[in-house]
Amino acid sequence: MKLSRIASLVIVGAMVAPLAVQANDATKTATAKTWVKDSVVTTKIKAQLAASKVTSLVNVQVDTDANGHVQLTGKVKTQAEKDRADSIAKAVEGVKSVDNQLTVTPT
Repeated sequence: MKLSRIASLVIVGAMVAPLAVQANDATKTATAKTWVKDSVVTTKIKAQLAASKVTSLVNVQVDTDANGHVQLTGKVKTQAEKDRADSIAKAVEGVKSVDNQLTVTPT
């Protein structure tokens, strides 16, 4: 039990780390408030994907723009996993639309 919590924290931490790198890429027209809002939505989606306990959903990339539009990219094993990622993203507060570009690649 304790090990799975630690593993979950490590996964979420690894998913949040790129946000620090992305902060350097912010354009001059973007405000700090907008970037924080976008990153909060992205982080919530990634945390929910990790909590779903479907291993291939951990590899889903999530991008959120200032208007709450989310794009999902990456590879999943089944159509059900693709649909699950879509429904998780749509359920997060602040999401206006989801562009699901996930590719189903069975192994």
